[in-house]
Amino acid sequence: MSWQSALACWFLRRQFHPQTRHPTISAERARRLTAKRAYTPRVPSGWTLDERYGEHDWPLRGEWLTRVDGRHTATILYLHGGGYYFCSPQTHRAASFGLALRSGARVFSLDYRLAPEHPFPAALDDALAAYRRLLEDGTKPDSIVIAGDSAGGGLALATLVALRDHGEPLPAGAILFSPWTDLAGTGGTMRSNDGVDPMFAAAALPKAAKLYLGDAPATHPYASPFYADFTGLPPLYIQAGSTEVLLDDSRRVAEKAKAAGVQVEIEVWPDMPHVWQLYAPMVPEARDALDRAAAFLRRVAVERAVQRAGEASIA
Repeated sequence: MSWQSALACWFLRRQFHPQTRHPTISAERARRLTAKRAYTPRVPSGWTLDERYGEHDWPLRGEWLTRVDGRHTATILYLHGGGYYFCSPQTHRAASFGLALRSGARVFSLDYRLAPEHPFPAALDDALAAYRRLLEDGTKPDSIVIAGDSAGGGLALATLVALRDHGEPLPAGAILFSPWTDLAGTGGTMRSNDGVDPMFAAAALPKAAKLYLGDAPATHPYASPFYADFTGLPPLYIQAGSTEVLLDDSRRVAEKAKAAGVQVEIEVWPDMPHVWQLYAPMVPEARDALDRAAAFLRRVAVERAVQRAGEASIA
C-alpha cells in the first residue's frame, strides 16, 4: 500500500466511517456535502467537455468528454455511484475522465434520476434509455462499454441483464468498480469486513438500499443483479478492495457469471478502500487500476473492432 492510499484510508476512517455507524440518511445533506468536497479534475488538453443538463437533453442528460479531433474508437457509458441517492457525473470525473484518457474512448456520464424522489426502477429506466439513444444515434453496440462504480456498478450490471432479457443488442463489455450488486446485504463480507472497511459500516447499506428500493423487494434482479441469471452477458471486468464490506458483491457475481459461461476478470486489490479509482491522480493504486480497466476496454471494444474491420475488408 502506498503512503497516499494509507493517507486516504486514514482520512476515511476519521471523517467518513463514523457517520455510517449509526446513519440517519439525508439525501439533501449527502448531496450538499458531496458537491462541496468532491474533487473535479480539469478538462484535459485535447479534449472537450459538453455538459447537457437541460430538461430537453433527456435521455442523454449528463456530460460528454470527447477528443477535439473526434478520433474515437469506442464509447463509454459511465454510471456514477452514490447509493442511488447522491453524487453526480461531476463528482465522478476522476474515474470517467481517467478511463477516457487512458483508452482514447469518448465517455458519456449519465445524470440518472436519484432516489428517494425517483425510486427503483427510475435509474435503470434512464440507463436503458441512454443506451438505446446511443444506438439510435448510430453508435455500434460492440463499440460501447458500460462502466460504473458502487451503485453505478450494480446499475451497469442490471442494465446488461435487462438488455439481454429484452433481446436487445449488447455492448462489448462492462467495467465494474466495487459494484453494489446485492441490496439485500447477504454477502459474508458484510459481517467479516465490518469494522475493517475504512469507508463504510455495514449498518449504512440497508438504509441506503431502502431509499432506492421503495416497495420493490431487495432481491429483484434488476435492483440487485446478483440474483439475476447471467447467461449470455458480454465480458465483465471487476475491481474491488480486499477490506470492503461489499467485497462479496463482486466475488459472488464473478463466480455466478463464470458458471454461466461469461468471460470474467476480477481483481481484488489488497487494502484498497471502496472505489479507490476516484483518488486518481493522487493515489498510485488508483492510476494503476484505471490503466488496467482501460486495457480491458481496448481489448473488448477497440482491438476487436479493428479485427472485425480487417476481416470485413478481406471478405
